[in-house]
Amino acid sequence: MFRQLYNWVMSLAARKSAEVWLAVIAFVESSVFLIPADVLFVPMALSKPERAYRYALIATVASVLGGIAGWALGYFAYETVAKPILSFYGKLDAFEHMKSYVDDRWILILLMTSGLAHLPPIKIVTILSGVVHMSLPLFILSAVIARGARFYVLAFLIAKYGEPIREFIERRLSQLFAAVAVVAVGAYVGLKLVVLH
Repeated sequence: MFRQLYNWVMSLAARKSAEVWLAVIAFVESSVFLIPADVLFVPMALSKPERAYRYALIATVASVLGGIAGWALGYFAYETVAKPILSFYGKLDAFEHMKSYVDDRWILILLMTSGLAHLPPIKIVTILSGVVHMSLPLFILSAVIARGARFYVLAFLIAKYGEPIREFIERRLSQLFAAVAVVAVGAYVGLKLVVLH
């Protein structure tokens, strides 16, 4: 099922309505959907590198709006809507555990790691942000920075290098973003330990 869904999302890149679909996928990825918008963004930008930054803007705006929807689900409808969604994806137990110890500072770190490297999936963090009643303006600012950074880095690489960069993007970029995210979390934890001592 996942492979069929993945292939369907990739097929949307060839449609005339691809930009609309990019906005839709980026929106729902941030609140309820399984497939990341990159799957659609990358082939679209590779086929029209001159539009890469336009696609990055569309994906960023839609992703942030979807994040706000996820935040609202967590804030206003956790029991009735968000919980069944998390349960459907098999993430409810992990979510409940995470919910018990996070605060706004951890949410900021998680927004960065999920925005850059999909660790954890962005929908988990947006819903969690609402559940813990994170400030909406702070949430929006953080989401714009994290999601914008990912899409604009992708746009820059594609606009500059085109098709030869595809393999790097598909195989190595997520690892690079994940490494940056791990370093950021490590720095935060280290700083916290130094301050506590």
